[in-house]
Amino acid sequence: METRAQAVPNLAATGEYREIDQRAVESFSGSTPPFDNQRRPWSANVELTQTLYSGGRVRAALRAAKLSDQIAVLNYNAAVSDVVLQVRRAFYEILLNTQLVTVREESLKLLEQQLADVKHRFDVGAVPQFNVLRAEVEVANAKPPLIRARNALRINKVQLGRLLAYSGDGTTRDTDFRFAGELTSDYREWQLPPALTAAVAHRPELQIAEKQAALRRQNVTVARAGYYPEISAFAGYGIRDTTFSDQIDDTVHGWNAGARARWNIFDGLATRGKVEQARAELSQAELDYADTRRGIELEVRQAFYDYQQALELLDAQRKTVEQATESLRLAEARFRAGSGTQLDVLSARTAHTDASSNEVQALFEYNVALATLERATGTTVKAE
Repeated sequence: METRAQAVPNLAATGEYREIDQRAVESFSGSTPPFDNQRRPWSANVELTQTLYSGGRVRAALRAAKLSDQIAVLNYNAAVSDVVLQVRRAFYEILLNTQLVTVREESLKLLEQQLADVKHRFDVGAVPQFNVLRAEVEVANAKPPLIRARNALRINKVQLGRLLAYSGDGTTRDTDFRFAGELTSDYREWQLPPALTAAVAHRPELQIAEKQAALRRQNVTVARAGYYPEISAFAGYGIRDTTFSDQIDDTVHGWNAGARARWNIFDGLATRGKVEQARAELSQAELDYADTRRGIELEVRQAFYDYQQALELLDAQRKTVEQATESLRLAEARFRAGSGTQLDVLSARTAHTDASSNEVQALFEYNVALATLERATGTTVKAE
């Protein structure tokens, strides 16, 4: 709006009233004393001015202002994309720790059941006291990871509440809203070349750098306008008191119109300095664009490789869980049959818990990698 004001007509009203010392008013020799209106002059004018030519300054300034507006929108979209990624990651962390709490609780429950079974066997003399002590140690060791997982879950909820600008009522330890869902692995096919193409087309940061260069290009034109004249047309209407009268309401009035031209023949090289500065800023903007593009391509490659890694880790961890589940089943069967030891069962159960926890962690890393890749390619929030 401020820049557009230079291109549209400007209407201004002025008024003036003065009191002048009688000794400062000239009069002809031998004539009557100065009239009152000569000592108390007043005037009022309305003038309409329109710039006709400014060496391209106004037009370039309008283009630069439009680019600035577009850059502001793109900055907004980039901020939204960043917040969306932060919220997704925080939400996935809640799901991660929720499932870790479940895994740890189930593990602790089974260990407590095993402790009760070993105590029963000890009471009937089937196993030595060492087995009871070993089972009690396993139960005690299973509690700290559960406590840590529960605390991490509470912290995750507070962190997500902050991202959602939710502060709660301050009366409970946790946020008073609940989260639904679980970590899944909905496979999405990604190829590196299309991902790079999508990033170049959609990333608002790259579009910002491109428009910054275009804006600097317009600023060069604005600076060079100082070499050229500025021409404007004006039309106005004025009213003032008559000079040779003692009556303040004796007035003369009428219209006037014309044109003005101003050309700085020499301005101490100020325009040259502005042009050189604008050209330097343009060169910097062009370098920033190239650097931003390289940075985005690197970011996409890293996100793509992290996504591929997360897929491989998830697939490997699922096989590990299957093997750990079968190993635990066999160890428990051998123990019940009397051919296995309690140590075999405890080792198998620990391995199964670790494998289940690692699978949940792999699911979390997969979802975060997918969200990061979507952000890197600009497909989470498209610029408008």
